[in-house]
Amino acid sequence: MKAIRVEQTGGPDQLQLRDVDVPSPGPEDVVVKLEACGVNFIDVYHRTGLYKLPLPFTLGMEGAGVVDKIGERVIEWKPGERVAWAMTMGSYAEYAVLPAAKLVRVPDGVETRTAAALMLQGMTAHYLTRSTFPLKKGDTALVHAAAGGAGLLITQLAKAAGARVIGTVSTEAKATLAREAGADEVILYTSRDFEAETKRLTNNKGVDVIYDSVGVTTFEKGLNSLRPRGTMALFGQSSGPVPPMDPSILNQKGSLFLTRPSLAHHLLTREELIWRSDELFTAVLNGSLKIRIDKEYSLGEAQQAHRDLESRKTTGKLLLIP
Repeated sequence: MKAIRVEQTGGPDQLQLRDVDVPSPGPEDVVVKLEACGVNFIDVYHRTGLYKLPLPFTLGMEGAGVVDKIGERVIEWKPGERVAWAMTMGSYAEYAVLPAAKLVRVPDGVETRTAAALMLQGMTAHYLTRSTFPLKKGDTALVHAAAGGAGLLITQLAKAAGARVIGTVSTEAKATLAREAGADEVILYTSRDFEAETKRLTNNKGVDVIYDSVGVTTFEKGLNSLRPRGTMALFGQSSGPVPPMDPSILNQKGSLFLTRPSLAHHLLTREELIWRSDELFTAVLNGSLKIRIDKEYSLGEAQQAHRDLESRKTTGKLLLIP
């Protein structure tokens, strides 16, 4: 089978299309024939070595497809069923082997490609808006990169919870997408200072929570944009990691809360996985959550997919189609 292998860390040219053996399932594993896999910034962090993994490895943390083979102890899945997953390595391939407990069933009415586009960023948006800072009516959230794959989903879930959403984007075209997703206000950070605009839009009170996937270029001004006892949820670093800081800064700026959450720590049990994925699939089926797939690439175009993602010119989700 074909798979994208990383044999040494570095730029997109380190993504190599290789012939590898089709995996065999262990006793509690399932082999899935991939129909689509999601491209995410965590893949960039793995490729560059920012998040270190033993070399070589097959990239990819999210996918969807059809059960091909099952291990001898697997009773909940059978060949031919449509499944999806996130936060297990190896999805940039034609086949992947996964623990049976990490899979969720793709319901009738949800396309497999939609499921692949939903799992990682969708469950990230879910834990941010339901667990990290559970939004309610009357709250105000600032969403950075509001027209990106995660940003569009966070915006929609925040609005469904009754919150006011202020989004930041880089272009007018992205501003239109953020508004279509429900953003009440959109700031073009390329032409306006988002800190000043956020303070103006909140009558200098600041926002209740910031969902920041950007990192170093937005972090400090983000802290200045929070209300006293507001929450900074730093869940990514597309512009680079935030440097070390003195925790007393949080006190000086209003007894702020700072968290650096990850999806893995919000999927600690199968019950939590099913809760989050079921709510997302239900929202897709009833039309309250829209999934925007921006571009699809062949497996051999993984290098270009990463270049496009890192350019920050994409809107919505990028998929590889094996």
